[in-house]
Parts: sequence; C-alpha cells; structure tokens
Amino acid sequence: MSTIKRTTANLPEDLLLDARSVTKKGITETLIYGLQLVKRTGAYEKAQRLRGKLSLDIDLGLSRERGRS
Repeated sequence: MSTIKRTTANLPEDLLLDARSVTKKGITETLIYGLQLVKRTGAYEKAQRLRGKLSLDIDLGLSRERGRS
C-alpha cells in the first residue's frame, strides 16, 4: 500500500462534477483515477518515443510455438 498524502486543492466545481459523473465515484476515487490516467499517458508517450529505436531480433515462428504443447 502506498503512503497517503493529504492535500488541499482548488478545483473547478463543474469539472469535478463532470468527472465524478463519469467515474460514478467519490471525489478521492475520481482524483486517484485521474492521476492514474496521467501516469499511464506518460508511460505511453515514453514508449511511443522509443518506437523505431529498438532493434529486436525475434524469431516469431519460434516464439509462437513456445506456448503450444
């Protein structure tokens, strides 16, 4: 479990209400969900920057046969 950081923030009420109507959850859960989306977006963008820069030598046929018995 992560350490909890209690914080105060000034948020646009209409934005918070709209976000809560989408998540169907409370304020804390909605904010956590939004922060997780920001984190995932950052990881996705980092992966996209690597696109075309990694050289992988993979035998796809052999790789596909590995899980079969």
